[in-house]
Amino acid sequence: MMGELPEKFPEYAIMYKTLSNQIKILKKRKQNVEEKEIDEIELKIQNYHLEQLKIKNMFPDYFFDEN
Repeated sequence: MMGELPEKFPEYAIMYKTLSNQIKILKKRKQNVEEKEIDEIELKIQNYHLEQLKIKNMFPDYFFDEN
């Protein structure tokens, strides 16, 4: 099982968690901003999701399950 993990898995796992936290913060912030800022925040959220997906694809399927 350990052979399936990427070489620098602790750093990737920390980055994944950091991205998750940033997404939560941005979603809350989006509720309290002007219309013009919503698109910018939405773009950041999408970019963070893409980075999360890249990281998630390096790991076994079950690794980031948040049940």
